[in-house]
Amino acid sequence: MIRCLIVDDEPPAREVLESYIAELPKLQLVASCSNAVEALEWMDKESIHLIFLDINMPKLSGINFYKSLSTKPKVIFTTAYAEHAVEGFELEAVDYLLKPFSFERFIKAVNKVEVGQKEANSADFIMLKADKKNHKVNFDQILYFESIGDYVKVHLRDAKTLIISETLRKLEEVLPYTFLRVHKTYIISIPHLEYVEGNQITIGKTKIPIGQSYRDKVNDVFKK
Repeated sequence: MIRCLIVDDEPPAREVLESYIAELPKLQLVASCSNAVEALEWMDKESIHLIFLDINMPKLSGINFYKSLSTKPKVIFTTAYAEHAVEGFELEAVDYLLKPFSFERFIKAVNKVEVGQKEANSADFIMLKADKKNHKVNFDQILYFESIGDYVKVHLRDAKTLIISETLRKLEEVLPYTFLRVHKTYIISIPHLEYVEGNQITIGKTKIPIGQSYRDKVNDVFKK
């Protein structure tokens, strides 16, 4: 799942991107912002993998906003002015969409991000620190993550568990998109999911609640 943010001062442009994003199950729209300040507020509290960023905005341009970020998610620049393309690519942008752009052109840009995500997550394991040891854990051994206060319990196959000093938000940034946040306290492994019934997900003998704020995202993923 690629968690994305829209930053554009024009409501019609945001609406187009929102509708395009809704068509792709690999994308999760975290927020649609009209300015850089609003975007920063979301980035402070949410994990963002990709920004659809307009270049021509009042007060702070998209270029300068992206340059100011200490941690830079992937970015796809959007603008009506082709002359900004070179500067956008100098910032290692994934792509540059010239308004108005078609859904087909949008998909082409997003596919580049998906390739990057797969390459970044080409390893089939994660290192998790528990009991003063660094454990190599294959992704296919993980059933789900459960937040418990300041720690996360990692539920593994064969009824094994690890307790790690980490947050679900940080884990979201490094996990491949075979994992899905379904509740403020749970991230599940999609391959181990058995079925969805009502507001619950079943993995093995465990029933995991679907949080109200995550329900639409979960429905979008599994209906497709």
